[in-house]
Amino acid sequence: MNDIRVLLLNGPLTDERVARIRSRAPEAVVETADDAGDIDERIAVADVIAGSVDAKILARADRLRWVHTWAAGPDSSLFPEMLASPVVLTSSKGNGAVPLAEQAMLLMLLLNRSATTWLDAQKDHRWERFTHPELAGQTCGILGLGYSGSDLALKAQAFHMRVVGLRRGTEPVPGVDRLYRPEELHDFLAESDVLVVTAPLTSETRGMLGEPEFRAMKSSAHYICFSRGGIADDAVLLRALQEGWIAGAGLDAHGVEPLPADSPFWTAPNTIITPHNGATTPQTSERGIDIFADNLRRFVDGAALVNVVDKAAGY
Repeated sequence: MNDIRVLLLNGPLTDERVARIRSRAPEAVVETADDAGDIDERIAVADVIAGSVDAKILARADRLRWVHTWAAGPDSSLFPEMLASPVVLTSSKGNGAVPLAEQAMLLMLLLNRSATTWLDAQKDHRWERFTHPELAGQTCGILGLGYSGSDLALKAQAFHMRVVGLRRGTEPVPGVDRLYRPEELHDFLAESDVLVVTAPLTSETRGMLGEPEFRAMKSSAHYICFSRGGIADDAVLLRALQEGWIAGAGLDAHGVEPLPADSPFWTAPNTIITPHNGATTPQTSERGIDIFADNLRRFVDGAALVNVVDKAAGY
């Protein structure tokens, strides 16, 4: 058993959500903080914090044992002081898996059918029919098979696609026809008609898709990224689009966010830009609350937590 005297919450919290969290640790004093000033005043007595924490807060947190971030990706929480701290860090990983997989399918369909042609024709009141491909029979390559990648695999199979994946582990994944190892990256890329990046941004994945990798792809292939920008070298990706190494891209995650108004990606050939918005649904934040509430009960009971961040690995 773990006693919690003070649980400090900040973030997207309604009264109902606070009540749901409080029910998992009824013996604890549950306090909410609306801003950094509120957190700063209460941090010294907090055992657990759910929300944003910075180096200044961490330095004053004498009793702190566990921090939970509402984000699925813990990038902003992995500052040097947190890396060096014994405080356990958990994330809301998996909360946006369903809408992110849906976003990938949306971008896949739009690119596959050149749907912007129809949208442009509609603006001009033009009746423009053309022969277009279909996803059935194509190969969807998923780089990273976590929650969102695994959900995407099942969705892609429902569209009668063949699914291949690349990951470090060798455990079978439902809906994936073949798994590739990292050392087989180029073979994996060459087989994919659509490459979907779902992996986190870490020291291992940063810049892993450069010129040799985009050159290894089919000229008819589409590139989709909804996890994190920076996994593809932006300069190389732009060249791949402008020079026709690949057929197009659907970008929800970007190397620089917000994407600057003068970024050449806005006008890159056959490229669809969305503002890192794929998982912005009410259900995503609800699942984040459920993940923390479940973990809070685990913490009180002395059970193993889920979604513990490997600080060294970065996810």
